[in-house]
Amino acid sequence: MEAVILEELPTGITVVNGKDYMADARGALVPVETIAPADKLEDELVRKVMGFAMPLSSQIARFRGHTMTDLGEFDALLEQEYKSTKGGKKGNRTYQTFDGLMKVQVQVQVSDFVTFGPQLQIAKKILDERLTEWSADSRPEIRAIITKAFNTDKEGQVSRSDIYALLRLQIEDDRWNEAMRAIRDAMRIVGSKEYVRFYQRASVTDGWEAVTIDLART
Repeated sequence: MEAVILEELPTGITVVNGKDYMADARGALVPVETIAPADKLEDELVRKVMGFAMPLSSQIARFRGHTMTDLGEFDALLEQEYKSTKGGKKGNRTYQTFDGLMKVQVQVQVSDFVTFGPQLQIAKKILDERLTEWSADSRPEIRAIITKAFNTDKEGQVSRSDIYALLRLQIEDDRWNEAMRAIRDAMRIVGSKEYVRFYQRASVTDGWEAVTIDLART
């Protein structure tokens, strides 16, 4: 991940008629010169820490999104190419390096659905146009995958596993790739209770040690 940089936050100072004020917890403006030095130092400290915490939180959220997408695409590849799946009926699954020294675990407590932004309709329009242009030249299995991916359930949600299967298709076509980018941009993880955890160990005889990302456990 990229280095976390300090985000410049508002100072909390409001200038009224040339004088500096700060709002208290009730919203009242208090002259800066009447605020206790300890309170002003505490305010500066919290703003500095939050200046690092907020971009770090966004960075971790992006990391989680990329991780879940990579794992989902791998699952779709297993099912498509090898007729195999990871995990049990509840969706809990473990991914491990060949040497047995690193692993990623996912615990699932949600249904297999995500919501999508307006970019999904852009992707659907592009793919509909390409299918029409390809007509008889398009393979039936590709047409079936596209059709299934855009079938919605009674709540208007799209199946995540079908979308991942669609993303796994390798087709050298600019318009196709444009549609795949639109799908990725459209993906919105909501109501998620999927927990992903990371582990490593020095040898296969050692116990697993968590690679901690949770700040409270660091």
